[in-house]
Amino acid sequence: MNLIKIFSLFTIALLLGSCSKDDYKLGSGVDPFLRFNFMVSTSNVPLEYPAVSAIIVPQSTYKNSSVKTLKVPVALTANSLKGPVTATFSAVSSNGDNESFTVNPVNKLVFEGSKVTDTIFVSFDKRWTANQSINLKLETVSDPEIHIGNLNSTYPNDTFKIDLETITTNYTFPVNQYLIKGEIGETFDFKVNFPNGFFPSEIENASIFKFQNGFEYSLTHDDFGDNRNSITYHFTLLEDIQNDDARYESKITLVNIPNYNATGSINLTIVKPIKSPRDLQAYPASKFTDPTNAFYLTYGEHWFNNNGNCTWQTFNALTFPVVVTKDNENAILYSDKGTANPNDDVYHDAFKIGFNVATGPNTVNSFGLKRWFSNESGSAAISPGFNITSALEFFPENGNSKTQGTVLVIPQDLTIGSSASNTHIIAISGEGTYKEISAGLFEISFELKLTNDKLFGGTVTTQYRMYNNRVYPKPTALSIPCPKEVTL
Repeated sequence: MNLIKIFSLFTIALLLGSCSKDDYKLGSGVDPFLRFNFMVSTSNVPLEYPAVSAIIVPQSTYKNSSVKTLKVPVALTANSLKGPVTATFSAVSSNGDNESFTVNPVNKLVFEGSKVTDTIFVSFDKRWTANQSINLKLETVSDPEIHIGNLNSTYPNDTFKIDLETITTNYTFPVNQYLIKGEIGETFDFKVNFPNGFFPSEIENASIFKFQNGFEYSLTHDDFGDNRNSITYHFTLLEDIQNDDARYESKITLVNIPNYNATGSINLTIVKPIKSPRDLQAYPASKFTDPTNAFYLTYGEHWFNNNGNCTWQTFNALTFPVVVTKDNENAILYSDKGTANPNDDVYHDAFKIGFNVATGPNTVNSFGLKRWFSNESGSAAISPGFNITSALEFFPENGNSKTQGTVLVIPQDLTIGSSASNTHIIAISGEGTYKEISAGLFEISFELKLTNDKLFGGTVTTQYRMYNNRVYPKPTALSIPCPKEVTL
């Protein structure tokens, strides 16, 4: 009988209950048992309780290269418990170094009532040595009727081994731009994410930023506590920058430090944009989004090289509104969620749209950028720049036109790469116009500029057309040069 079938029978037995006088016994008289129940997904990511699976086999070992707390579930397979059951376990390092990790609880697990899973939390306090492992073992259980380990000798799961692999620690910005009003004392929070965690002792006094400042501000951060996934920083503007005709910008860049590499989005740009009076009721963003459809697309063409010839080439991208808070000057109410409570109201920026995936770790083809490169990674961890959550800004003619105006490609830095060790920062900008060219069909016509000295030798430009419907007139061929694909 294979292992999956054995576990399936145990699960079925648990659900059927017992006819035995012993309340612990499972269906068909199977004895209750206690075992490690550590499972991983197909991508080798640990499942955390209460996430479970009836088809994934629990593991007896796990190769760990993350410094985030590892959660190891221990499950008691039995009918409803007559009273509390306790179990003890040991945690021993293979090289005798028990100082680099902490186990909580120390050595005792508790099961009672319907709580038949308890969790061992293994936290890492400092960098471990090569080829080290941590061995967990179930030692005793308070009720002798409960068997330690599965009821088979091949896969008992009464021990669990954590093999400590080479540590890879890096960090990234989850958001690459914030807009501010320019009022002295204005604040906002931003995060630096650590996908594999971090050691507070290595970060607390490290200089992980370099600055290019166009105005004065201060930064503080939260205490680290038990969080090893991210650090939250608090920004406070220290001067008044209220000139509506001027654009103010500061940039914070993540830099490499010993043991930590800046990857993905490494630039955070803070902008006080030029202020232009606009009527919210013009609401041009609504012409290019449909928040009720998570798979809504806009369609585009860009003038690009195709086997040596310049042609219009098509692309499309999932398109979404930009969600803002009620106090944003461009906020327009999208939904009150059918309640009188204003706290759950949803507001969108009336003049901005962006491109992103609905969920998950992949990327969309914003501005057809994937055609620009021959070897790009489509993973958001490596090429987050393919998802541009705030990409285009509209300026209605006379501030209130509902049919036409100008459009701005929101200036920002995009990170795009072929691998985690080969990424590039590409600055984008551009401008153009938008117009209703027939009933309900809008066209955006603009020039896009991409800047990177290594990839393009400076700045390259090309023409774009975008539409809010998949049926549109084919753009007329142009008599200008066009970019060609490059290798990252």
